[in-house]
Amino acid sequence: MQDAITAQTTEIETSESDTQKNSRRDNYWSLTLFGTAVGAGVLFLPINAGLGGIWPLIIMTLLIGPMTFLSHRGLTRLCLSSSKADSDISETVQEHFGDRSALLITFGYFAAIFPILMIYGIGITNTVSSLMVNQLGFEAAPNRALLSFVLVAGLVGVMTFGQQMVLKVTSAIVYPLIAVLIGLSLFLIPEWNVAAQFSVVPSAGDFFKTLFLTIPVLVFAFNHSPAISSFSTAYRKELGNQAETNASRTLKRTTFMLVGFTMMFVYSCVLTLSPAELMQAKQANISILSFFAERSDNMIFAWLAQMVALIAISSSFFGHYMGTREGLNGLVNIQLKKKDLSVNQKILDRGIMVFITLTVWLTAYLDISVMGIIEAIVSPIIAGILFILPVYAVKRVPAMKKYQSGSNLFVLVMGIIAITGFIVSQLI
Repeated sequence: MQDAITAQTTEIETSESDTQKNSRRDNYWSLTLFGTAVGAGVLFLPINAGLGGIWPLIIMTLLIGPMTFLSHRGLTRLCLSSSKADSDISETVQEHFGDRSALLITFGYFAAIFPILMIYGIGITNTVSSLMVNQLGFEAAPNRALLSFVLVAGLVGVMTFGQQMVLKVTSAIVYPLIAVLIGLSLFLIPEWNVAAQFSVVPSAGDFFKTLFLTIPVLVFAFNHSPAISSFSTAYRKELGNQAETNASRTLKRTTFMLVGFTMMFVYSCVLTLSPAELMQAKQANISILSFFAERSDNMIFAWLAQMVALIAISSSFFGHYMGTREGLNGLVNIQLKKKDLSVNQKILDRGIMVFITLTVWLTAYLDISVMGIIEAIVSPIIAGILFILPVYAVKRVPAMKKYQSGSNLFVLVMGIIAITGFIVSQLI
């Protein structure tokens, strides 16, 4: 009898230990995925989302939750469909679609993420430059070439201290980031001009043009696909056949966090600023927080806004750096395998680090339009990888056929709009 009680007690303690372990893992990945998404996209989202007024924004709010969850769940399922537990997205695609398709899709994955690093290089350079002039009292911004190089090289250099440590720091940063986003949203409430926003009813043409133009930016702003490959591999190694169920639950939690906190921030910004002011921010090529910091007489608010922008861009940079490195690594290795060659991985990693640093620095120095990159390059490629590829895989890959459902049609339609949105918006 005593042995039975002891065994039952041990079983309960083991179950509680497993539950705590699962909870820590899910919380860790929810915060990591959230931190990957909350970066330049979120800080630039109010600018485009608010240009068309409040009514298109309401429709976008209803769409973005299902868009974000279903598309990232589809990509996660694709990553989990490999016959090898430790396969990344490049290896999974190669297994399912062959070498030629793998090369094309891996290049698309790299091309979707790499320009985002460029955006972060531009964003952090402009934010620090604005901070130095408006908050620190510099008469003029320092030499842009030197400033951008120091910042980009610093962010890349942080990754050399170890990916796991950086991810832990990034996930820890998310808590104050969420708190500050909420605080800033509430702080702006007294400045809301609700009546003016709701009184403006756009024409049908302007309404649909805003939707088509903003959906690509929404895809970018809520995108955490660069971390999905690592996320999927970690869950599969630990949970085996239960990985998909648990991963979907974590993705759902991440989506609720993103939509809730991000859209509250977007609405607060849009209800505070006029379309003309949002256009000024777009033309200045700065984030919405830097725009608020430049026009605010409240020094504490101005400093806080700049700090949040820096933290958000930096935390998201690390997640996208991992995706860029993985994609570029996959491209090189696919080419080498075709020629039966091998390379020293340490030398390859260093070469990739130097390449990323120099190209991101050059883009930051040239100060290319952030919104232009998002609308014309980044979002269409992200949509192809995130929305189209998993739906295609459901039709073609035997291990994915069990995921056929009506939701795939919704994902496909949203993906097509995201890919063609910028072009269609110019024609309406």
